[in-house]
Amino acid sequence: MIAPRPMTCPAPFFVDAEDPCGARAGRLQLGRGTIQTPVFMPVGTQGAIRTVSPLHLAETGAQIILANTYHLSQRPGEALVQRAGGLHKFMAVDLPILTDSGGFQVFSLDKKEITEDGVTFRYEVDGTATFLSPERSMEIQQALGADIAMVFDECLPFGCDRKYAEASVKRTTRWERRSKAAHTRSDQSLFGIVQGGFWPDLRRRSAEEILELGFDGYAIGGLSVGEGHANMCDVLDVTTPHMSKSHARYLMGVGKPLDLVEGVARGIDMFDCVLATRHARSGVVYTNAGRIRVTDARFRKDMYALDTSCDCYACKNFSRAYLHHLFRVGEVLAATLCTIHNLRWFSRFMTDMRRSITDGTFAEFRRNVHQLYPEEVRPKPVAGRGGGR
Repeated sequence: MIAPRPMTCPAPFFVDAEDPCGARAGRLQLGRGTIQTPVFMPVGTQGAIRTVSPLHLAETGAQIILANTYHLSQRPGEALVQRAGGLHKFMAVDLPILTDSGGFQVFSLDKKEITEDGVTFRYEVDGTATFLSPERSMEIQQALGADIAMVFDECLPFGCDRKYAEASVKRTTRWERRSKAAHTRSDQSLFGIVQGGFWPDLRRRSAEEILELGFDGYAIGGLSVGEGHANMCDVLDVTTPHMSKSHARYLMGVGKPLDLVEGVARGIDMFDCVLATRHARSGVVYTNAGRIRVTDARFRKDMYALDTSCDCYACKNFSRAYLHHLFRVGEVLAATLCTIHNLRWFSRFMTDMRRSITDGTFAEFRRNVHQLYPEEVRPKPVAGRGGGR
């Protein structure tokens, strides 16, 4: 039987240093260890970091990883994971784990029915009729046994009008209240999520309502849906001032180096994204000299490591030429090695960013990121439109 939820916060957060711009170096204390922030969290949607074993994952410096409620509830099912001893034992991973509520995956589906009770839809893999609500999401996440669970919220569809967004913010608050009431696992933290699209007043309203409910940490949802870097920064500018300074702040679904540094500059502590692993599987890797694609012909005879300053397993043992060859012949080892490198690179990137905050050189670090990883030019969405995370 799950123990009643304690009144004390199971995930205390401490700020060790703060830059004048608002960037924070902090510590999030969980039962499985203390997480140094800012932190990038690799995504293991189906209960695994794709192509990488837990043995190599441990060597990348990853501090916490993600798994997904929506997918794991369908395959293999949370009951099986619980019978195996929980997600950590099932995956053979001793790192802290955060589970998404499944909200983003559900609301990204084309066919669904949203009511006050929850969302009815069909599983995209086999068409199984499925219902997800705040109570059902909490039931699944508590069975999975992650260290941090996320409330069930409504992700605004891209291009929704203001009238719908206003109703959605109110519904999200009601659903998060229900999530909190249904969450009783004492060894699992629960984070709230702020929504509101791209309207400053709705973001403020959502932040104030969610903070009033009281959670162990707070996330910003509804971004990373193609809105572009500038719009993302605008939303953060009008949202983070209304969020708790004494709790961890989590920006969901964001992982480009430029987005990371600008998120940190606005007081964000935690990030997750599939970008690092997805790019690796196509031969795109991150280095301290910028991003490269090792499948390009220019690397066919290149005997240097992916990044000569990197200490990962791939860079210590293999050349760009070898990785280029593996991709050309379709060898899965290519994706594994590039994923190991990218995860290590992002871990070191966040460690270096934290160090720059503590030693007072964050402004210089920020300028260097802008030079090496400038904003990608993409069409700007219509002003005032919202999006899902």
